[in-house]
Amino acid sequence: MNICFIGGGNMATALIGGLLGRDFTAAQLRVVEISADGRNRLQREFGVQASEDMAAGVTGSDVIVLAVKPQQLREAALQLAPLLTGQLLVSIAAGIRAADLARWLGSQNVVRAMPNTPALIRCGISGLYALPAVSAAQREAAQQILAAAGSTLWLESEAMMDAITAVSGSGPAYVFYFIEAMQQAAHELGFSDRDARRLALDTFLGAARLADTSADDASVLRARVTSKNGTTERALLSMEANDVKQHIVAAVLAAAARAKEMGDELGSG
Repeated sequence: MNICFIGGGNMATALIGGLLGRDFTAAQLRVVEISADGRNRLQREFGVQASEDMAAGVTGSDVIVLAVKPQQLREAALQLAPLLTGQLLVSIAAGIRAADLARWLGSQNVVRAMPNTPALIRCGISGLYALPAVSAAQREAAQQILAAAGSTLWLESEAMMDAITAVSGSGPAYVFYFIEAMQQAAHELGFSDRDARRLALDTFLGAARLADTSADDASVLRARVTSKNGTTERALLSMEANDVKQHIVAAVLAAAARAKEMGDELGSG
């Protein structure tokens, strides 16, 4: 399988690195990147062919991964359309609906994917949705590419892509926000910036790993460490009094609403 990436930014870099770690060769991967610095970086770091010529990149490719910014995708798709010869097209641009992309490209061989930034260390999760014309073999190819950066989840309804965007696509920022708050509290309690960071990060990493390896729901794990009249209970009662959980849920729902708005705005052309 030969793969061409249109755009060589962070997410394309994560996927390329992951694929090379999964027995793909540099000769199987090409990148179309307008930035000379970006091309030089990709060639130096991965040994892949990087060009600003879209025709040169696409020729001989079985799969094309659209990895440009959402605002640039329509223009890129219109340039790409005359060059297509039946390739599978995988878009990792947020907000752009598969039907709009198919209209711009003149092809129904479209899989829409939403990875997240932990893909940069091969620990991401990607939601995927395929148009009906995509074959089983093409779905498998799309999954193989996204799995190079972490786990995958197929969606039966494209409407759920807005939810994926809100939960896991934007989710790392929510985690970082919570870590920020933990660090600030530790600092206010007298720890140095370095020690506050270490306490917050190791606590978050350990708790996440414990939840991942346990069959119990997070609510059960939380209850186990919440002793009656203890320090944890006092902290959680403070959060409940301030509706912290409800505010987090509301924030994720707001992100999902914005994802839908972006689809309407960016797909109107």
